[in-house]
Amino acid sequence: MFKSIGLPEIILILVIIFIFFGVGKLPQVGAAMGKAIHAFKKSQAGLDEEEEPATKKASDKKVAKSKKTAS
Repeated sequence: MFKSIGLPEIILILVIIFIFFGVGKLPQVGAAMGKAIHAFKKSQAGLDEEEEPATKKASDKKVAKSKKTAS
């Protein structure tokens, strides 16, 4: 039913963007999108870093409990 986006569709999208934003605003729009993508990736990497210590602490507590019960 749906096929992949080809060159004519991309050109149509770009023409609509030019009409909507204007040629003068495109660098500002591009910079804003780049900053947003960078911030998203940075926050996603930060969430991954926060999860690792939490899982490590939980596994350390399990090891400590198992040592106490084994003793």
